[in-house]
Formats: sequence, structure tokens, C-alpha cells
Amino acid sequence: MKDFKGKIAFITGGACGAGLGYAQRFAERGMKVVIADNRADHMDEAKAFFRDRDAEVHYILMDVTDRAGFAAAADETERVFGGVPDLLVLNAGVNVFGPAEASTYDDFDWVMGVCFGGVVNGLVTFVPRMIKAGGERHIATTVSWGAFGAGAVVAPYCAAKAAVLNLMESYWQALKPYGIGVTAICPANIRTRIYEAAIQNRPARYADTGYHVTETTQKFLSTIHAHGMDPLVLADWLVKGIENDQFLVVPYDHGPRMAELAMERFRYYADPAALPGYLAKQAEPPTQEDILLASEREGYDMTESLKQRRTPPSADAKPPKDTIGFGKARADLDWVDPRKRFAP
Repeated sequence: MKDFKGKIAFITGGACGAGLGYAQRFAERGMKVVIADNRADHMDEAKAFFRDRDAEVHYILMDVTDRAGFAAAADETERVFGGVPDLLVLNAGVNVFGPAEASTYDDFDWVMGVCFGGVVNGLVTFVPRMIKAGGERHIATTVSWGAFGAGAVVAPYCAAKAAVLNLMESYWQALKPYGIGVTAICPANIRTRIYEAAIQNRPARYADTGYHVTETTQKFLSTIHAHGMDPLVLADWLVKGIENDQFLVVPYDHGPRMAELAMERFRYYADPAALPGYLAKQAEPPTQEDILLASEREGYDMTESLKQRRTPPSADAKPPKDTIGFGKARADLDWVDPRKRFAP
């Protein structure tokens, strides 16, 4: 898809962060944009942004885990804009941090339900309509750099994102005969407010968490996201990827190399003789390429951070006092290593 003018875009999680960046860029290209989001306050901010701009934007308050709500949103889009979306962008996501072994059913059900289930619901709702409507169409999903690697403190999120990447590749293969393109964009750190979700968005039915999550931990997380990629820059990468009919977009100048290195580990995991050498190499001081790629991914100079991660502590060193507990388990989980539990 190279011509966006006059076409319809439907964007989940579209009222904030990456989703709002996408909405802005596609509106600038003359698209009719549907912003779907479950946060009324974020929706009000999006409405305020577009109020005095020459753009056709429609707003639908919905939860991506609600299948009936998805169907109703699809019907409403057709009523308002007179057709099926030409571009479907599945962007909504949530995350929460804590040791994998502390995870509860609710931690998995909430994160997987939004990050993976929300994509499934969008595809099952819209793909049949897009096929029947015919013509050139495209589906894009905000996956995550987390899809490329395991995360000891973000296990449900990385599992969900890996599943989404695999799912989108399946749809990329399956939808070619229908003229529907598929793009998976995999950013790392984005300047977004996803950190609000664990406190403000998590449904009461999924309240049982094994992680130490407070306003303080989420405020700390916000300082990390403050260094992330500007959502409009991310949107530019997505626009370019769609124009190029590109399946995988790793939105960095060295994206292909980053993907290559991220997947290299499986070669060694499958070779018991080679694995010890590979693991030893990972513990060595970072190379200039390590620093370059990590800094590009995270949005700030990672030199000292990488050095600290790869420097084993001395035998008599005492860990600094942790007053925040970010990424820790609840204090009462007695099966979790005490060093991974928050004990202020």
C-alpha cells in the first residue's frame, strides 16, 4: 500500500503513545482514522489534539479483550466511514514486571489476554470482512523487541509478543493470495504511557499478582520510557514498512543486524558442545557493537549499564538498598529467592 489518501484506518490503543503517533501520521496522509481505546481520559486527549486539525477521525471506546465489542466497532466503522478498514493496526498492549516464578494465573491471563488475545480478536473480527471487501488492504501489529528474547522479569509479556510475531507471520503467508499485506513492527523502548496500565487499567478480576507493583514502581518505569523512541518516529518507520510491503520492521538503523544477533542464540541452544563457549562470550565486556545496538534500542548511552551487567559482584559486596522494588516479587512468596522479593 503506497496511496493512503481517502482510505480507512482502524487503530487499537490509538489514543495514546504509539497508537496516537500512528493516528497522527495516517491522518496527515489523508486517511479516515478510527481510534479505538479503552481509556476515556486518553480518548479525551486524542480528541483535543485532533479538534482543530483538518482530519476525519472517529472515536470508539472499547476493550480489545471484548469480542462482541470488536464486532460492534467493526459495524460502527462501516456505518461512519462507509466501508471496511483498508488498514488495520493492532496496537493495544499492557505489561508488568516481576520474576517469572512469581507469576500468577491472573498475571498471565491479563497480559496474554490483551497482548495476544487482543490481536487474535482483531484478526478474527476484521480479516473476513477485509477479504470479502477485496482490494488492496494491509494489517499491521505493534509487536515488541520482547518477541525476540526471553525475559526473566517479563515472562508473560515476552511470551505474548513472541506468539504475536509468529501469528502475524502465519497471516502474512496466508493472506498473500487475497492481496492483503501484513507488517509486524518490533520496537524496544518507546516514549509511551504503558506503565499506567498495571495500576489504572488492570481489571479487578485479574487483581491477584505475584509481583510487587505500586505507584512508586510504575513511576520508576516511566523514567525509563521517557528515554524511548518518539511515537511519531515509530509511526514513520511503520508507514515506510507498509509502503515497502515489508513483513518485519525493526525500527532502527541497524535493525536487521539486531534481529540477526537476537536469533543467534538458538543455534547454540541446539548444540550442547558449543553452548558453554557462547555463554562465556556473553559474560565478556561489551564490544563497541554491543554498546551501539543497545544504545540505539534503549534510547540512551548504555555503556555503563552494559558494563555493570557483565561485571560479577565481588564475594563480599553487599547489594545496594532497594527502596523501590521494581521487578521484584511480593514479599510473602516464600518459594521465591529472597533476593528477588521486595523487602524494604
